[in-house]
Amino acid sequence: MTLQQLMYFVAVADVRSFTRAADQVGVTQPTLSRALRTLENELGTPLINRGSVLTLTPAGEAVLPLAQRMIADSDMVRTTVAEMVGLRSGRVRVGATPSLCIGVLSDVLRVFHARHPGIGVELVEDGAQPLETAVVRNELDVALVIVPPDGVDPALHSAPLLRERLSVASPRARQPLNPRNSISVADLARHDLVMVRKGYDLREVTLRAYDEAGVTPRIAVEGGQMDAVLRMVEAGTGVAVVPDLVFIGRPRLRRTVLTPALYRTVALARRADIAPTPAVIAFADILLEYMADTSASLRAGTSDVQVLHRHRSGRELLG
Repeated sequence: MTLQQLMYFVAVADVRSFTRAADQVGVTQPTLSRALRTLENELGTPLINRGSVLTLTPAGEAVLPLAQRMIADSDMVRTTVAEMVGLRSGRVRVGATPSLCIGVLSDVLRVFHARHPGIGVELVEDGAQPLETAVVRNELDVALVIVPPDGVDPALHSAPLLRERLSVASPRARQPLNPRNSISVADLARHDLVMVRKGYDLREVTLRAYDEAGVTPRIAVEGGQMDAVLRMVEAGTGVAVVPDLVFIGRPRLRRTVLTPALYRTVALARRADIAPTPAVIAFADILLEYMADTSASLRAGTSDVQVLHRHRSGRELLG
């Protein structure tokens, strides 16, 4: 049974004539008749009484509303896919770490929604490892993740986007941590620390740096998300090791460089065996635009963030 056979049957049922039905669907009358005979043979019963007045058999009466519904559903499938390809509907599921939500994703999603208001956006904010797992499980379409020393999950396709330095945030209203605007981890250990919650790569990197320096952190508060950590730093609760991007647009924070330097690499990851949808490609296009604009502004500022991508389009970035 094919949709084409059902379309022929519905046309005959509507006009009660093989000739007029054939004209309506754009085929010859013998072609239409053969298709309907094939359909009836497959179903095992006639659908049409072929007398001087064409009528439907009881089986034909029963099949007609079902055939009409199937044709309508097929039309809806075409319409839905066309709208998704045309970015008039659909969704994109995006994940990012808290610092990237603050420093990158908020502006990217604002522009994305303005350009494609019909596309629903689902945002997940979590640590890098849970985000990788969510992409592997197809719970997310793409995620901005931190590349660990041993690389991302091999089931993922990842494209490095930027390399950013980790610096110390302190309240600008107070005295600088060091007149030279740099501080060692050993000296940092003399200050109270505000720490993000467990599960975030930033916490692990910070604790590893303290351990390698042979000192113990004086943690004043721990367990917060990035925005809460920054607010506590602004309020004078303590200092925090944070990515350079979060200093943009936060004049109440002072940036002090860590020595030796700590860096991290951010990548866009998707599942390697699933082709990106038009909505995901559009998201990647806007992300690239943001990175290009951010690169220019960062060169004029004090942050140490290097944009790594060399891709011309979101499709190329996603591989």
